[in-house]
Amino acid sequence: MKKMMSAALAAAMLGLPAHADVKIGFVTTLTTPAAVIGNDMKNAVDLAMEHLGGMAGSTKLEVIYGDDQFAPEAGKQATDKLVQQDNVDFVAGYIWSHVLLASRKSVLDADKILISANAGPSQMAGQLCDKNFFSTSWQNDQTPMAMGEVLNRQGVKSLYIMAPNYAAGKDMTAGVERTFKGEIKGKDLTKWGADAQLDFSAELAKAKASGAEGIFVFYPGAAGGAFIKQYDQAGLKDTLPLYSVFTVDALSLPKLQAAGFKAVLGSKTTQEWDPTLDNEANKKFVTDFKAKFGTYPSYYAAQSYDAIMLIASAVEKVGGDVSNKDAVRAALKEADFASVRGKFKFGTNNMPIEDFYLREVVEDADGTWTTKVVETVYTDHVDAYAAECKMN
Repeated sequence: MKKMMSAALAAAMLGLPAHADVKIGFVTTLTTPAAVIGNDMKNAVDLAMEHLGGMAGSTKLEVIYGDDQFAPEAGKQATDKLVQQDNVDFVAGYIWSHVLLASRKSVLDADKILISANAGPSQMAGQLCDKNFFSTSWQNDQTPMAMGEVLNRQGVKSLYIMAPNYAAGKDMTAGVERTFKGEIKGKDLTKWGADAQLDFSAELAKAKASGAEGIFVFYPGAAGGAFIKQYDQAGLKDTLPLYSVFTVDALSLPKLQAAGFKAVLGSKTTQEWDPTLDNEANKKFVTDFKAKFGTYPSYYAAQSYDAIMLIASAVEKVGGDVSNKDAVRAALKEADFASVRGKFKFGTNNMPIEDFYLREVVEDADGTWTTKVVETVYTDHVDAYAAECKMN
């Protein structure tokens, strides 16, 4: 107590404000099988804090984690605790759109800053946009929209679609349908949640029988691994090429490689980041992540790393005085940090304006399955809902 009073007195004598440490709440999935994603995000946050030395300029940063348990109710409870008991200054994270939608008011009604490191529900890019909400990922529709463009360029005339039946799954199917010019031969929205459907044999049989020229899927986390395994076992690689978003990634590939599911090699996916992007921040991030955790980072990790770096840049710009919300928002909007994506800028709805790439699953020089950029699909892409945003 004496030390705290002395520090405050010293600051007052210097005519400077005395600022407490800045606290960041980070909500992700740390239990249930979906923790494979949450732990990757947590690893990236920890690495970002290590790279920052735990500081934003002269201000100490503290991260407090909350576990959403892959459920909207638990996510809201974790968010409420961070806001009300821990009194954090920023709340970041959120894998799942339905969890973010359930938690948003707890943060925004308290006039805290909310930063999504993954989930990008259409509502929050459009009519539910808010001056205190920012994203370091994308709006859900954008990644599958890019895949729709890829399918058009490659001359694919028909498609079968599969995705889980929840907010993000619906956005993903809407995204690919918005841009794909061919025929949709069939679509299955499967059960999601703690008891999510993991047996896709019936749907794969329907897809094969449909005569579609390709299959588009969105299955994140454990469901993605289950789908790829069954796709491989069904021998569909040559007759029903796989196009995916958020299904084949740095989290699923080590397991798929260990199991020898070679059908995934050569498959295509779209995303706004790749471990091969050629900029200094990304090189350091990927190299240090691999050295520390033994695997390639996922895009979930990349977006979480950027979220912490964005927050740190804003805190440093305002000299640690996060009570001045207008200044904090302006500093966040500037996005003056070294993103793993290279350039980084926000649109009018505080969603990123960014490039999207076609990525191919390949084997690297060390024999590890990973991805590489094949081509740039979109440059400086603005999400489809920005025009609906009337920022308050």
